[in-house]
Amino acid sequence: MALHFIIPDCADAAVGDVIALTGAEAKHAAVVRRVRVGETITLGDGRGTWLEGVVDDVAAARVTVRIESRRSHEAPASRIVLAQALAKGDRDELAVQAACELGVDEVVPWQAARSVSRWEGPKAAKGRERWATIVREAAKQAHRAWIPEVAEVETTARLAARAADARMLVLDPWTDTRLTGIRPDGRDIVLVVGPEGGIAPEELERLESAGAERVRLGDTVLRTSTAGPVAIALLSANLGRW
Repeated sequence: MALHFIIPDCADAAVGDVIALTGAEAKHAAVVRRVRVGETITLGDGRGTWLEGVVDDVAAARVTVRIESRRSHEAPASRIVLAQALAKGDRDELAVQAACELGVDEVVPWQAARSVSRWEGPKAAKGRERWATIVREAAKQAHRAWIPEVAEVETTARLAARAADARMLVLDPWTDTRLTGIRPDGRDIVLVVGPEGGIAPEELERLESAGAERVRLGDTVLRTSTAGPVAIALLSANLGRW
């Protein structure tokens, strides 16, 4: 499989054009991945543009590619949004990385009541930037034409407001409704995953009052780093993506 690289401003590139990788992306291509002249690689802007080309020239600061074909991928009609509670250690980051590889369309950092990690002040911007980097790299690895968005950190109140325009599914191991029985209805799906300590009762009540549905994955309790990716895989199958 050809290596894939991101060029944000390549949407207008046409067959026959020569475009360049520069900066960190060029260094990654030339030094880390060691691309060679004549090698076929793919390029994208993370917004649906998909280009295939042949490497013309390689230098540490600049790699030029001649475009041989291009396609445009439409964004999914029904998106999967992961509202991932902030968690201790790197468990939330592991969840975000796997979710991106599995096809999530947006990631929402959620400051849940029982989140040990707290994104406050400058830390909120740094945390979002960190998650965006994780998402970008995971999208490249997975050869995704669309890079998922990373929203600003949200409170439970802001998260509940999303239920007005989407179908919100809250993972809860103690409910009777199974995620495998959920069928898509055309709306975006917001999947809510709590922290290691679970979702607080008052948060469940707030989300349900806004229209959220509680669903379970199975008979075991999964960690916050695992639950979201597993649910996304099941939803992808139900949506016909897989």
